[in-house]
Amino acid sequence: MHSVLRPLRLVLSAVLVAAGIHAHAEVGEVTLAKQFGIGSLTFIVMEHEQLYEKALAAANIGHPVKVRWVKFTGGAAMNDAILSGDLSFALAGVGPLATMWAKTRDNLRVMGVCAANSMPMLLNTRNPKVTTVRDFTSKDRIALPGVKVSIQAILLEMAAAKTFGEAQYAKLDPLTTTLSHADGMAELLSPNSPVDSHFTSPPYSYLELEHPGIHTVLNSYEILGGPGTLNVVYTTTRFRDENPGVYKAFLTAFRQATGFINEHRREAAKVYLESTKDKSLTEDGLVKMLANPDIRYTMTPEGTMKVVSFMHAHGRIPVAPAVWSDMFFPEVRDLPGS
Repeated sequence: MHSVLRPLRLVLSAVLVAAGIHAHAEVGEVTLAKQFGIGSLTFIVMEHEQLYEKALAAANIGHPVKVRWVKFTGGAAMNDAILSGDLSFALAGVGPLATMWAKTRDNLRVMGVCAANSMPMLLNTRNPKVTTVRDFTSKDRIALPGVKVSIQAILLEMAAAKTFGEAQYAKLDPLTTTLSHADGMAELLSPNSPVDSHFTSPPYSYLELEHPGIHTVLNSYEILGGPGTLNVVYTTTRFRDENPGVYKAFLTAFRQATGFINEHRREAAKVYLESTKDKSLTEDGLVKMLANPDIRYTMTPEGTMKVVSFMHAHGRIPVAPAVWSDMFFPEVRDLPGS
């Protein structure tokens, strides 16, 4: 009797093991979201050089993993895609990450993977009467990537709080409108457009200043008192836990892309221009931009706590991290972030 049952038990065990392996198999497709502008350069380099595909192949996941790239105009749409499970990795501002981190702490637990870059964001205008945020009136319209949720929107509120008092931090919100970086620049440069101001990031901010009559009202580094992260990468804890090999391969590819940009600026500029078909930039102009010491491609979060603490103080998020690293996965917590 025992001799009959033993093979059956072995077969059953094998089936259960196989079923377990199948149940815990990592994903077969990874979707990554980027935005417009050089804030997405790390992802653009990853895609062009197929760095993620190469890292996945080297990771021996056990099956092919398809890498799919999609483009969004702002963090709000990315957050919706993360919540629906249609997006694996988002690249957006600190504001969208903080919103998701606070919103999903009891379920999906969205966390930061790493920072992508630090860049000054400029609020430019064609209105000659506006030299400070105090000069804006109800007739002005300010374009930014996402009303109330984008990093530009949060920074504008921080500037308003400093200028008009904490209680009036939202004073300029009614003037804002959601537009992609490229569309915002187009509206700013159109003399008949109701949008006469644009809070944006490089290269759009610098390109706008090349046009007569455009001047800067506000620099994000002035608001933060120093360099501040423009974009971060984030995903859900569930995705990281269920796909350790895919997640580790992402970090490998992202580090390689970051190093490529810092060590080969001209090559990175060529990749950007080839990938985006952007005719508003020259190769030399972009190389000069990438050499600007205020523009840094780094995985270290900078100035994030100032943004997140402000959001919490004004009820934009119900809870704030005690330190910046509480909002990021362990792999980057040893970095000198802030």
